[in-house]
Amino acid sequence: MGLDQFRLDDKVAIVTGAGRGIGAATAVMFAEAGADVVIGARTEEQLTEVASVIEDHGRRAVVVAGDLSTRDGLSGLVDTAVAELGGIDVVVNNVGGSMPQAFMDTSEKAFDGAMRWNVTTAFNLTQLAVPHMVDRPGANVVNIASTAGLFASRGFSAYGTAKAALIHLTRALAQDLAPKIRVNAVCPGSIATSALDIVLQTPELEQSMNDATPLGRLGRPEEIAGAALYLAAPISAYTTGQFVGVDGGITGSNLDMGIPDV
Repeated sequence: MGLDQFRLDDKVAIVTGAGRGIGAATAVMFAEAGADVVIGARTEEQLTEVASVIEDHGRRAVVVAGDLSTRDGLSGLVDTAVAELGGIDVVVNNVGGSMPQAFMDTSEKAFDGAMRWNVTTAFNLTQLAVPHMVDRPGANVVNIASTAGLFASRGFSAYGTAKAALIHLTRALAQDLAPKIRVNAVCPGSIATSALDIVLQTPELEQSMNDATPLGRLGRPEEIAGAALYLAAPISAYTTGQFVGVDGGITGSNLDMGIPDV
């Protein structure tokens, strides 16, 4: 045992939402650890930039630009990984997101969209990938959930419920796919990515979030990537059905959105 247990040498990983933020950081860190990576997102230009960084680390990057909200779009990632890189060892279900909103202002369409974008995508990609993973030693799935799936705060009826469902899906799939494939999740808190642009561009808002976080700051994408690497690597071979919180210590939303009583 040693630091080599954190390596992914010659493994093949799929990372969704890899054009920026947590997905990009995860794809690059996996490459640094020795993996070849299929990266998917909607914007090809962003993916190409990430692929260049991966290749600078001496690993292969395959870009698949498209709509990952559909099963067909996700199938393209799987087919590409098998055809161009020879198989699949790790799947990182990172695509997701939904804007917080007062419950009475949340439409049925927005609620359904949050469930599809955060949960159904992970269900679909995992189901599509499993036939190509069952015979790969150490194969595993890492879902990027959220601490919003663990606490109840105003404004999170759609996003928080979707991420809670993703955490439960993680636990369920860990049972369904054992012992051949491990399934775990990372639960980020507030991470300094483009999803928080409105906060990052408003110093007063950012400071209020920092003040409401026990560790006094927002998280960085590479800190989530590090947790994903731990869960994907051999060092965590006895871990499945679990979630790792990387959240600065928050136990509720650290942004007061001023949502009034109904």
